[in-house]
Amino acid sequence: MSSHPFAGKRVAVVMGGLSAEREVSLNTGAGVIAALQQTGWDAVALDWREGTSLAKLLEDSGAQVVWNALHGTWGEDGAVQGLCACLRIPCTGSGILASALAMDKVMSKRIFESKGVPTPAWHLLPHEGPADGSDAVTALAKWPLPCVVKPANEGSSVGVSVVEQRADLAVAVAAARKFHGPVLVEDYIAGTEVFVGILNGKVLGSVEVRPATKFYDYEAKYKRTDTKYLIPPELSRSVIETVEQMALAAYVALGCSGHARPDLRIRPNGEAFVLEVNTLPGMTATSLLPKIAKSVGMDYATLCAEILASATTI
Repeated sequence: MSSHPFAGKRVAVVMGGLSAEREVSLNTGAGVIAALQQTGWDAVALDWREGTSLAKLLEDSGAQVVWNALHGTWGEDGAVQGLCACLRIPCTGSGILASALAMDKVMSKRIFESKGVPTPAWHLLPHEGPADGSDAVTALAKWPLPCVVKPANEGSSVGVSVVEQRADLAVAVAAARKFHGPVLVEDYIAGTEVFVGILNGKVLGSVEVRPATKFYDYEAKYKRTDTKYLIPPELSRSVIETVEQMALAAYVALGCSGHARPDLRIRPNGEAFVLEVNTLPGMTATSLLPKIAKSVGMDYATLCAEILASATTI
């Protein structure tokens, strides 16, 4: 640890937060704080909740570096990164701009398209539309089904629906409108779901996820025990290499740094598409990035320390 850039510094693990993913963030934070404390770090847990000031929590804690265990809005979107920059406290994860771009699925897609990174075809519906989603049937009359409907600015599959019947479009749009930002409609890519782990600009590996349900949704991620994880994915070596290169291209296009987890889908013919890049992926014991790291011989505590080493003040 003595050669670590933050050796001897007080680490604040910021968790909880104000987003729809508060529960998951508390789990991530609990894992990280335990791993850091068990390996000798002076680490303190900060539960940022409604009615508290994150700036005050940080100042009162004496934090010299932040391990950002937040997920979703006000945590993953550049806001906390900006606060830490203003307080001159290094923070793990991507910087302000990359965090904001990655969290906004529409801006991500525009960046991907500008850099030639394949992403599913998409259409935008305004957040201000009818709460019952009744505008969807006309607006999407020619959109091919099945399609995916989701809020443009949430993570963890919150508010996401896979729509197979036109009669279900309004309900899906109404569900997405309950969350932050406009509604994103995109082609559903039937095939394999692969998540790629990246640390400091290098691919650690990838995992194929096979949910027992049709879609790797919030329940499949956090509640069920019958989701299958295959490391490496059951794809040809050449397809895996293409997928991992594409994931890294997406990370670079957005300007990401530190750890991240791009999500992709691959058709049976090997054609791959980047859905999004998670700049603060889950770090619970069952999360995908720790699984990928373990597959290449990096244990959980080492991964937490490596992520800490990547903290910056931008």
